[in-house]
Amino acid sequence: MSKNEMNDTGAARYPLPATGSLGKVAVLFGGKSAEREVSLKSGAAVLAALLRSGVDAHAFDPATRNLQELKDQGYQRAFIALHGRYGEDGTVQGALELLGIPYTGSGVMASALGMDKWRSKLVWQAAGLPIPAYQMLEAGFDAGAVVKNLGLPLFVKPACEGSSVGISKVKAESELAVAYLEAARHDTLVMAESFVGGGEYTVAILGAQALPVIKIVPANEFYDYEAKYLRDDTRYLCPCGLSAEQEAGMQRLAQQAFALIGGQGWGRVDFLMSETGQPYVLEANTSPGMTDHSLVPMAARQAGISFEQLVLQVLGMAEISNCSSRLHPRPLAGED
Repeated sequence: MSKNEMNDTGAARYPLPATGSLGKVAVLFGGKSAEREVSLKSGAAVLAALLRSGVDAHAFDPATRNLQELKDQGYQRAFIALHGRYGEDGTVQGALELLGIPYTGSGVMASALGMDKWRSKLVWQAAGLPIPAYQMLEAGFDAGAVVKNLGLPLFVKPACEGSSVGISKVKAESELAVAYLEAARHDTLVMAESFVGGGEYTVAILGAQALPVIKIVPANEFYDYEAKYLRDDTRYLCPCGLSAEQEAGMQRLAQQAFALIGGQGWGRVDFLMSETGQPYVLEANTSPGMTDHSLVPMAARQAGISFEQLVLQVLGMAEISNCSSRLHPRPLAGED
């Protein structure tokens, strides 16, 4: 197990839906993205928690079944535990809209933006949120100019993948071309991003609440796929070590970033911290992991929310986006 340095705050009471009111629930997991294996673990954990809670929940893998079966077989809600393409990029959300089946998490637009690291950065940049310096790369790019612009080390990543798939840390100009080719295997959009070295943090969003901040301390070079899902020596610090003022500021920034892309229900916003204490919004995740290494359940536990309570609360917020609040999310208090 990962070393999770958490305070035991005890169970808190949160409004939870009556399990009988949820109807027949499909847990969508698996899928056909590069993150299929992670999704299988998330979905299995969610399904088990729902069954323990008395929900009429069933496994549903869109890679092997037609989504029309959801309508034909009388499913009344869908818990999306899919990760990556065709799961958290707006495609399955759009299909569920057409079927008229309420689903967990964000709608089509926010899901698509959250999956697209480039376009989400453009939104945050336009709103004045702090983000790491970056540059989009195309075949034949000038490696020297990239290094001059972003410095070393830097990261190269596919713009539309999650779980650190295809990401490389580049320490020398000569490594850029190989890193670009690796990222380009996974996506036609490739970005280079400056290194920010003051620590990695994440903020989970649950409804209107920002959960406690977690600091991530990987034992290897950076928080890659191996550190996220396979290693047991990644450290997760909660309390995160920030002052109360710094933590509250990061939580507010997470809520603002999530609202700007239209995020709804639940999600996660990741940050990098500079050596001087400036947080930078890195990316948003609209369908976070729910494995035994995942961050949202850790933050929920710190807030006194059990895994079963977390899953029920997320499911209870399932909607379809013809609801006006989903098509047009309200700005945060204090925003114009």
